[in-house]
Amino acid sequence: MTATEETTPDVPAAATPHGTHGAPSPQGPHGYSKDKDAHLKRLRRIEGQIRGLQRMVDEDVYCIDILTQVSASTKALQSFALQLLEEHLRHCVAHAAQEGGPEIDAKVEEATAAIARLLRT
Repeated sequence: MTATEETTPDVPAAATPHGTHGAPSPQGPHGYSKDKDAHLKRLRRIEGQIRGLQRMVDEDVYCIDILTQVSASTKALQSFALQLLEEHLRHCVAHAAQEGGPEIDAKVEEATAAIARLLRT
């Protein structure tokens, strides 16, 4: 690697603070804000499931038992994603609809793209 090559790991665009298109994500209260503590608790539980998977592999647990845990972890993440999407629709998209103009089209496109990503998983 040369001195000019970047050494940061690849981070999916959705995980960056600038959203999926390089534009800054909207600041302020988001649809999930009122339930933030519950969401964080849920994500910590999912994190524990993933750590459990690591432990199972480290302990040479039977393949099918690990796959069962992978399935449970995947379903937990999908459930979280659907709840977050619902809150986005109820808050961000509904707000844009009230405001009118091109913002509603942008929010609908954004939500549609998020749904498409969820369906690919």
